[in-house]
Formats: sequence, C-alpha cells, structure tokens
Amino acid sequence: MLKTQIIAVANQKGGVGKTTTTVNLSACLAAEGWRVLLVDLDSQANATSGLGLDKEEGASAYRPLLGEGNLADKIKTSSFRGLDIIPSEVDLCGAEIELAQSDRHLHRFKDALEPLIRSARYDVVLIDCPPSLAVITLNAFCAADYLLVPLQCEYYALEGIAMLTRVMNQLKESGANADIDLLGVVMTMFDARTRLSHQVVEEVRGFFGDKVFDTVIPRTTRLAEAPSHGKPIIEYDPYSAGAAAYEVLALEVKSKLQMHSPGIVPQEVPPQ
Repeated sequence: MLKTQIIAVANQKGGVGKTTTTVNLSACLAAEGWRVLLVDLDSQANATSGLGLDKEEGASAYRPLLGEGNLADKIKTSSFRGLDIIPSEVDLCGAEIELAQSDRHLHRFKDALEPLIRSARYDVVLIDCPPSLAVITLNAFCAADYLLVPLQCEYYALEGIAMLTRVMNQLKESGANADIDLLGVVMTMFDARTRLSHQVVEEVRGFFGDKVFDTVIPRTTRLAEAPSHGKPIIEYDPYSAGAAAYEVLALEVKSKLQMHSPGIVPQEVPPQ
C-alpha cells in the first residue's frame, strides 16, 4: 500500500497566492491522474469557493478537529475529475480557541486525518492553511509530510519566511513532527517586465538554493478571474500562461515526491 503524501501550503503573510496555488496545483495533480484531496483549513474559505462550492454551516473540518464525527464524512466531490475537497466555513474561526484548550491540541488534525491516510484513498492531500501561524496552521504542520511555501515576487518577499522555517524546525526538534520537510518555495505573482521580480527571484534562489521550484507563477488577469467562476485555471482558461505554469509546477512537485518516495507511481491520465 502506498503512503498518502500530505502537503501543507502555508505562508503567514496574506495575498501571496497561497490559495491560488493550492487550488490550481491540486487540479493539475488530479489532471495528471493522481487522486487528490484538498483540505480547506482557512476560515475565509477561498479554496472552497474557488472550486465552486458554497460555504455551508457544518461542512468543514471544525467538528472532527474537536473529536466530533469523522473527517471522511466532510468530503465533497468537486466538478473537477479526481479532485475532492473538505470545505471550510466561517465557524472554523472558533476552532482556534477551542483547540488551544484541548488535549493533544497540536495533533487534532493528524488524528482526524489518520483513518483517511490508512485507507489509501488519496495519493496526495493538500492543506490550504490560514494566513497565520496559529493553532490550526500548526495542526496542519504536525500532520504534514511536507511544507510548500508560496512567495510573492515583491520587495518584502523574504520577510516572515524565516519564521515559517523556524517553526517547522522547532516541530522537528521537539518531536511534534520529526518527519516534516520543506518541499519547496514557489515564486508567485511574477511580472517579467519588472526588474524587481527578477531581483526577488534571484535573491530567494540565493537563499534557498534548489528548494526553490524552477517554475515561477506569473501575475495574470486570468488567474485572478478564475476563482470568481469557481474553476481552477486549467478548466477556466486551459491555454493561458497561468495554466501552463501550474501544469509545469505539478510536474515538478510529482518529481520531488517520487524522488523522496520512490514507491509512488502516478496513475494513467484519465480520458478527457
């Protein structure tokens, strides 16, 4: 039985393309034939609406995080083949306070997710984390095999990412999740016309080396429009620059996961 790979997509800074990356990477991996589950742990529920689902009371991971009910019961099938989602809702805000007062408060999501992982129902789980380093994000980190960090091509790009990696290393050293690793940094909102974008990418590559994905995600109107139509970019505009970028990023992610977990073999691409 192949182990499901769990990827937390996180950056405590908002507006960096975190949810855009989670949604579109999920869709592109599904298009490659992988069975994908997207878990929306951000109470803003943008990944939920970005896949065309309504924000419904009681539909999120909120109750399973508190030990009430099964996480599998919250799974919804998206309109995109091979991609399921556990939606979010505004009530997930309350989980921050309740989790902090609970036993095993850092491992509640891992405990809830474990039956799904044992079932081998999915090849990969991507978690859209809140734009913070509070309890829900730490729960995602404790459950994850890998951390993926979207980073915008702007002046303050490196601000805050040191905190992310420091928290990840603290979780490793404390034993809360000794196995988590940085899968990579993906540069987003790249504008090839500006010198700043090129300088930021060069600076980040100098700092993180080969942990930075070769693919850069362009700043495009079509990528910004797609969520309002409830579709990933490869469905909304499959021939756009944004769609091409996320398709190539998905191939890079697959390559990295296969490198670290050679037993994983992608399924054949389903017929269109």
